[in-house]
Amino acid sequence: MQTLIPLILVMGGMMFFMSRSQKKQQAQRQQLLDSMQPGSEVVTIGGLYGIVHEVDKEKGTVTLDCEGIYLEFERGAIRTVKAPTAPTSNEPVENTEPEVEVTEVEVVEEPVTEDEKKDNE
Repeated sequence: MQTLIPLILVMGGMMFFMSRSQKKQQAQRQQLLDSMQPGSEVVTIGGLYGIVHEVDKEKGTVTLDCEGIYLEFERGAIRTVKAPTAPTSNEPVENTEPEVEVTEVEVVEEPVTEDEKKDNE
């Protein structure tokens, strides 16, 4: 009986700490899902990459824009969320890269000697 009490206490402590870490993971996941907003880049549990178009909290769904195709997923199907990086407005984005000037290059063939001709044959 005396050995049973410490064993029960150890088992109870392990269960407490395991449930505590699981609650922390659930809270982090909920915070991740709550941080989704239109323009956020996401990856689904199936490996589909897309940009959040709309979040419907009443239905618990997310509409993703996957290169012009709109797909609706449950919020729980989202694995990772990145902060929005693209502008959410429909205004055109100005190109800020400098223009590169392309110049033509003349290719000159070198004369082939008799020894090189024999080596190639």
